[in-house]
Amino acid sequence: MSSRSSPVYASAASPAYESYTPSASSSSSSSSRENHLRRRIPAWVDPESLANCGDASQIQGNVSPYVKQLILNTFIAYGAGDEHCFGHSVAKAVKFVDISVYGSHEKQSRMEATTVAEIVVSKSMLNGAGMLHGGCLAFLIDNTPLVALGLVRNINGVGVTQSMNIMFHSPAPAGSCLRITSTSVAMGARIMSARCEVVNETTGSVVASAYLNKMQPKIPKL
Repeated sequence: MSSRSSPVYASAASPAYESYTPSASSSSSSSSRENHLRRRIPAWVDPESLANCGDASQIQGNVSPYVKQLILNTFIAYGAGDEHCFGHSVAKAVKFVDISVYGSHEKQSRMEATTVAEIVVSKSMLNGAGMLHGGCLAFLIDNTPLVALGLVRNINGVGVTQSMNIMFHSPAPAGSCLRITSTSVAMGARIMSARCEVVNETTGSVVASAYLNKMQPKIPKL
């Protein structure tokens, strides 16, 4: 499938947005200038520049297989890293089950993105009390749907975390299957925000909820 012609949405019934690469033509001069500026701004991490990692064919949702693969590539390359990186084994155990983008009725049809991922709590994720470590939970929450929304809006959604506010609700022992649902809240030129809820599917209890901000760093400052 050509990356230059893949629709963002897989369903013919969904809005026919173009792929991540900005189109040559634009419906207005202002949006054309905006896209031109975005093309000129160097990206910290460009999803399209990453090699394919993992199999996105089993991920559900209304975005195209191409976009699902870009998101998986970004998560594995940037979130998991290589075997020597922090949290590598945990990140590799995360399974994305749904990636969708839709118009929010409450926000006057402005687009929102949602990612749903699952992971089974293993011994390496526990604290000394035998429960999921809070730091590990924060690491899992730091996966946001902003990359998906950025791919639809022609904005790079891969940012560095600026702030994260987590509310811990209940513990999760080894063997718990966690469902991590993240939803975009807002996306600007540099500042982006998302919310997240982690549910223990084994018991139905909410493990944690969070709100986080990300930003596009200036390349010279990295």
